[in-house]
Amino acid sequence: MSIILASASPQRKKLLEQIGLEFTVVHSLVDENMSDCLLPEEMVKKIALSKAQCVAKRNPGFDIIIGADTIVAYQNRILGKPHNTEEAEEMLRLLSGTTHHVLTGLAVMTPNKTLLDVVSTDVQMKSLSNDEIQSYLTTGEPIGKAGAVCIQGIGAKFVKGINGCFYNVVGLPLVRLMEMLEEARSHMSPFKL
Repeated sequence: MSIILASASPQRKKLLEQIGLEFTVVHSLVDENMSDCLLPEEMVKKIALSKAQCVAKRNPGFDIIIGADTIVAYQNRILGKPHNTEEAEEMLRLLSGTTHHVLTGLAVMTPNKTLLDVVSTDVQMKSLSNDEIQSYLTTGEPIGKAGAVCIQGIGAKFVKGINGCFYNVVGLPLVRLMEMLEEARSHMSPFKL
């Protein structure tokens, strides 16, 4: 049985390798900028599903495809991946001294069933001084990271605590994903196993 990860994220690839899952990576080429009129939970599910569907169309003989999307939400405002230091600085100042939510939408698709879910983790940030923000920006790490903080990197020193799945904050809630993969396998044809 073959598993495809529909993601260009190196973090997701590392997490699946860490737990010993055999898979191939196929980039989805999906535009992750969705309408702001969607609630954060709806948006991550929609993007995760779009990624899986896009890869499914290009790989008709697939067994299982995993699509995922992770965002940061604060007061129902979605904070995507900053493209430059100005955007990253704005996000860091907004999140300083607050608790925000990291949401990952998961889509697990087989030829005859699609499972969708969202996992949320609360992340409490310490209050950041201007010097801390400027120093962090010079590392380049915040660019391209949802909410401008990389919890598995230098940004770890700004996280006071988390409530929920740590791996969700990195980009893939592993326990929930494995549950969904087991459920997907149970719906597959016995000839595919």
